[in-house]
Amino acid sequence: MPRIVPVLDLSRLEQGASEHRTFLLDLRTAARDVGFFYLSGHGISASEIDEVLDASRRFFALPEADKLAIEMVKSSQFRGYTRAGGELTKGAADWREQLDIGVERLPIPQGPGIAPWTRLQGPNQWPSALPDLKPALLAWQARATAVAIRLLKAFALSLDQPEHAFDAIYRDSPNHRMKIVRYPGRDAREGDQGVGAHKDGGFLTLLLQDDNKGLQVEYDDSWVNVDPIPGTLVVNIGELLELASNGYLRATVHRVVTPPAGVERISVPFFFSARLDATIPLLNLPDELAAEARGPASDPDNPLFRDVGTNVLKSRLRSHPDVARRHYADLLEPGAVRP
Repeated sequence: MPRIVPVLDLSRLEQGASEHRTFLLDLRTAARDVGFFYLSGHGISASEIDEVLDASRRFFALPEADKLAIEMVKSSQFRGYTRAGGELTKGAADWREQLDIGVERLPIPQGPGIAPWTRLQGPNQWPSALPDLKPALLAWQARATAVAIRLLKAFALSLDQPEHAFDAIYRDSPNHRMKIVRYPGRDAREGDQGVGAHKDGGFLTLLLQDDNKGLQVEYDDSWVNVDPIPGTLVVNIGELLELASNGYLRATVHRVVTPPAGVERISVPFFFSARLDATIPLLNLPDELAAEARGPASDPDNPLFRDVGTNVLKSRLRSHPDVARRHYADLLEPGAVRP
């Protein structure tokens, strides 16, 4: 049986004109068909992969008090630690503990007329008990950003657009975000939702997995396992590419199943997105591609907006109601202006 989730080698982009064209076609096909693929040839070394996985394990091994010292509820930027069950997907608790970090920037001064999403910009929280974590995760951010930009340019070319078609909406201040995540094993009778079924909201997600499986993608009305392949990253497109391509490319629903009791799974998802102040353009696709564009799929309960900051804040408020209540109560009041 052929592999449903293909493996694409990014180094093919540099292997001559013919291989370059074939890679772009394979990329477009994978993104349109299953919406997920494994990425090899990305240039990140095995030692660099081991470094970020090891740093993640050391963080989760800290005493609970050290992790709760940087609990996300203390951050209006939705940065910091969340214990298992503390994040929701479609109203149900996800069984994972995690640390969210974003781009290190100064907060935007607030005042009348300032858009609520501007509160998302600001610093991360770092554990004082593990000073090596900050340089390890920021180094991973830099490596993943470089890969994501190469891929985004390839996606533009695959849609017969200029290579720099998306530059103006991410250049200088992209809104990338990442997590380190631990899925604790538990008895299946207690539930199997590691992360509930969802789509990602940015341009691209680059996922590093350890050796334990659990990721699944929805394909032809069934769930397909995306088990780890050593040395690869798992890539899926997000809703911004779906919007920009008028649905020619589709963000794909996926989930994570909780490991069995006695097993833990570590993953490092990196979400590459546009600037918070950007508006997503509608690409002028060639006629043959435009004819196959189905329009973006928008859930009435979770609508898509072309304004990036509005989309991001909407997602964060839904996923972390404790942070929303503490830092965004003004948006939750009846009749309040929404993000």
